[in-house]
This record gives sequence, structure tokens and C-alpha cells, in this order.
Amino acid sequence: MPDTPASVPDFARWPSFPFEGDLRVKRLDDPVDVEPPRKGEGTAECSSCSAPDDAYIWVSERWRVRAMDRPTGLPMVLILESRSHFDLGDLPNLLAAELGVMTVRLERAIRSLDGVARVHVNRWGDGSAHLHLWFLARPYGQLQLRGTFLSLWDSILPPISESRWRENLALVAAWLAEFGGRQLAEPPRIQWRAPSNLTEQASHPVSVDDFDEVDGAEPAVAELVVPMESIEPAADLGELASDVATTQPGEPLAADPADAEDAAAPADDSAAAEAGTEAKKDDDPDPEGATDQDGSEVPAAGGSAASPTGGAR
Repeated sequence: MPDTPASVPDFARWPSFPFEGDLRVKRLDDPVDVEPPRKGEGTAECSSCSAPDDAYIWVSERWRVRAMDRPTGLPMVLILESRSHFDLGDLPNLLAAELGVMTVRLERAIRSLDGVARVHVNRWGDGSAHLHLWFLARPYGQLQLRGTFLSLWDSILPPISESRWRENLALVAAWLAEFGGRQLAEPPRIQWRAPSNLTEQASHPVSVDDFDEVDGAEPAVAELVVPMESIEPAADLGELASDVATTQPGEPLAADPADAEDAAAPADDSAAAEAGTEAKKDDDPDPEGATDQDGSEVPAAGGSAASPTGGAR
């Protein structure tokens, strides 16, 4: 920004700085003699200590991880807290050692999400006395978000979708649960909508147009629903019941004369075919089962030789 006044720091010209235009440095207040207590410090009630486990996405015996109450501009923003009320410099050796392990583990879990390039880890500690570390995921490819001002961009960018946000929370919680603790964040549920009855389903058949394309893929082929009233019954149940009632036990059901005539024709054809086969055998110079001079079996006339795989060649 060429027109930036000399009193504005150089970082106002950085590509990562989220503001542009005429800027003015705010006047610095006079220092106070005694700083006010932070949240959870002294006699003040600590909201972290009183929060139930249900307010977190993952909990263990000594650590808890919580998220914001709604999606923000970054793919993921999480806070790591100790279960016991300590500040960073007051941690006993056991928790101090575990803090390093938990920091690396949570950073890896967030970085495993799709679209995450880096994870910024910050600790300010001016607002709450209870130890809490911030983990902010920088979107992949967004080079303008690199560096110091990522937390500002989180409030400026439009929030991500709630379904993606909840899915990311569940993935991070599941990653942490692989090493112990308890996963509390669950993936979003699929809202299935089924017709209340078959009549409604028949009156509204499913078509290919009901499915949206996803990522340029071809639309899914839907199974068309045939209305129930268009299906003809196979037989009249009343006539079938009367036929069964007039038949004595052990007596075969009466056959349809038309069926008997249709069955007679194939029988006559079968007799003629057998007679022709017998005559052919008498004239066949190579009857079935004959062998060649080398002892190998010769296939019968009209047969096909088997291939090495068992199929006909």
C-alpha cells in the first residue's frame, strides 16, 4: 500500500494482512496500577472447571479438547485444556511432559483433515487462568492466510458448512480416541426421508432428475417405482379357492384340456427323434466310445472337443 502513513507498521503491507485502505494506529491507553483478575483466577468461578464432559469433543483422565459453539471461517479451531486447574507455568512434571505429547498428537489429527495445510498452535492466556492452547487449521492453498493474522482471518472468512464442521470434529475425536480417552463428537446423521406408505411412493415415482450431480460425476440411475394399480393379478383368488374346495383329498387337480393337447405334441416329436437316432447309430461308422489307433478316445459324431480349461473349443 504506497499511501500507507509512516506511523503504520510494515506488516500492514504484507499480503497476509487482512485490511487495506487508510489505516490509523489506535491511541495506546495508559497503564493500570493493578491488572484485573482473569476468568477463573482468585475467587472468580472457572468456567472450564465447571464445564461437563459433554461440552467437549474428546476427554481423558487429565486432558480435554473442545471446539467453538458453531462453525467459523477456518476448517478447524480447537482448544486443548488440562482437566485440573493449572496455568502453563504451574503444571506439575507429569502434565508438563504430557502437554508436549498432546500438542503433537492434536496437531497431527487436525492436519490429517482434507484441505488442511498447516496447524497454528497459540497460547495467550490473558483471558482465562485455566490452561488452554489454541489450534487453528490453515486451509491448503490459501497462501494469503499464512503467518501471524490467521486468527483474524478466522473471524473474517465466511463460516464453513455445519455438516463439514461436524464431520471434521468427529474425525479429530476418533483420531485422539485411538490413543485413549473417549470420543464424544459424532459425525452428522444422514436425514433419510421415506414415503409414509406405498400409495404415496407409487404416486411419486423416483426419476433420475431427483438426484443431483456430485463433483461432475454422472447422475445416479434410480430404480423406477411401478404404480401398484398397474400390476395385473396373476389369477382370480375366488376361482382358485373354489377349485381347491371341490377337489377331494388325494385326488389330483383336473388338468386344462388345452394343456393336455400342448403336451401331446412334444411327446410325439420325442418318439420320432428316438427312432431317427437308432437308425443313425446303425449307419454310423464311428460309434460313440471308439478309439483311434494311438488309443485316444475319438469324440462321437456331432460332439465338440473339450478345451484345456474345460470349455468347448
